[in-house]
Amino acid sequence: MAVCLRCGAPIPDAAKFCGACGTPVRENVPAAAFVPDTLDYSIQGDNLQIARVNLKNGQEVYAEAGKMVYKTTNVGWDTRMTGQTLGEKLLGAFRRTVTGESLFVTYFRADGPGEVGFAGSYPGKIQAFRLAPGQGILAQRDAFLFAQPSVQLTVAFVKKLGAGFFGGEGFILEKLTGPGTVFIHAGGDFVEFTLAQGQRMQVETGNIVAFDDTVDYNIEFVGGIKTALFGGEGLFLATLTGPGRIILQSMTLQKLRRELAPARTGGDSHNAIDALSGLLGGSED
Repeated sequence: MAVCLRCGAPIPDAAKFCGACGTPVRENVPAAAFVPDTLDYSIQGDNLQIARVNLKNGQEVYAEAGKMVYKTTNVGWDTRMTGQTLGEKLLGAFRRTVTGESLFVTYFRADGPGEVGFAGSYPGKIQAFRLAPGQGILAQRDAFLFAQPSVQLTVAFVKKLGAGFFGGEGFILEKLTGPGTVFIHAGGDFVEFTLAQGQRMQVETGNIVAFDDTVDYNIEFVGGIKTALFGGEGLFLATLTGPGRIILQSMTLQKLRRELAPARTGGDSHNAIDALSGLLGGSED
């Protein structure tokens, strides 16, 4: 399939206009050969970070609703559904409704050199990924911040039943596929690992920020009932198997809520009921 030369969005063979940016189809290039413009940006701050993006004339990014902090007046915005065809838009809207996200994303396009800033909704870090054509990452719900329009945002349903029932993220993760630069946000500080082929790591489910789509993800029973009930840890941990990169966060919103709860009673611990929150579709953002 070919892609739009301006924004990099996929274009069906019979299309006369790009479904993402509206540019008339003149000459397109294969998706694997498309390389979007390099994005000029900086990430400032420590644990309350903001991403500042300098847009060239005609350059565009799209963001999750409510993530913009500021923009110069020559940066226009437009709210759209994701997807190229009506069917993709409706399916995307349904999936985003399931995840609790807005039905729409907001596109920002500069008329001349301009600047726009984005930040997360709670203290944490911002991480940028430069994705090659076809390269993808999976991220926790609410992690997506903004991206170039050539990056495809979809909802990924965890394939393994154990992961779906017992993972704090439920069945749903966000998948972001290149080419282009994408930015994600999560809580606290980040720690990054690169797993070799077959190398495994066990992680508290809510502490997973993102991982390459080459990494296998599953939820496994760890330890005994006594440890789960009295040891301050849950019954289940996520097992990530390489090859690929994984990024973890030091703080989750659920832990922060426990610390701030007026009726909190002792210890940074949670019980087996917390570990099973995935059964009810709960999230440890």
